[in-house]
Amino acid sequence: MRHAIPAWIRIPVIFLIIAGALEFLIDSGETYAFIKYPLLAVALLVLLLLLLAAEFILDAFENIMFQALSPEAKERYMAAQQERMKKYDLRELYKKAMGTRPISEERDLELDHNYDGIKELDNKLPPWWLYSFYASIIFAAGYMAYYHIFDGDDQLAEFETEMLAAKLAVEEYKKNAPDLVDAESVVLLTDAGDLDKGAALYQTNCMACHAADGGGGIGPNLTDKHWILGGGIKNVFHTISEGGRAGKGMIAWKSSLKPTEIQQVASYILSLEGTTPANPKEAEGEVWTAE
Repeated sequence: MRHAIPAWIRIPVIFLIIAGALEFLIDSGETYAFIKYPLLAVALLVLLLLLLAAEFILDAFENIMFQALSPEAKERYMAAQQERMKKYDLRELYKKAMGTRPISEERDLELDHNYDGIKELDNKLPPWWLYSFYASIIFAAGYMAYYHIFDGDDQLAEFETEMLAAKLAVEEYKKNAPDLVDAESVVLLTDAGDLDKGAALYQTNCMACHAADGGGGIGPNLTDKHWILGGGIKNVFHTISEGGRAGKGMIAWKSSLKPTEIQQVASYILSLEGTTPANPKEAEGEVWTAE
């Protein structure tokens, strides 16, 4: 068998089978394993060199053993080698797979059917077709048992399962990627660290219009229960992100602040409700209550 397949085919095939198996078994995510793990690339290179070395050693050993034979033994060896080569000859394998018969044997295959000189031959089905048909029967039996006896998941069930898994993956991703927060998914932050960051951002960006203590100035008072564009974390987040009323000077901060920073500022602003500023501005808007 070794001599039936040339070394330039045999070695790459063996190498690719081993490399493919390692790629399948090693979890490397979206990256090829030999790229993510350089040591694996080195190991594969060593493996390739070992395969080449083994091929050379086997050829040398076989040549030495052949030279040690007597002339008669050499002839017997060569004859046996030719027989093995015939066994694995691609042309012979093709003939067996196709089940063809030589034209000289057609008379033995003729049936009594004769239509205007056209004769029918009693040819058997090609083995490749016959074995494929048997395989399809086995597959059909397994398919029927899986889906109609053991209630296996059909395409719709598989789709719904994959969609549910994808939804859970997206939700998990959003938890670990806070900058994806928006006015719909934002939640009120109560952690002291987040509120301190929000206070620092407020003093840098909001103090000029709303006063350092939130009592208001050019902008409205942020310490009372009245809101012009709605209170609560979602409305305040949206107002900071998209800007206030047209012509009133409140810009859209989404181009300057990250979503997490807007969330921190909005949470800090809501924490000012009920505090007593030094010079509170008259209340504007309506009292907002959560639905």
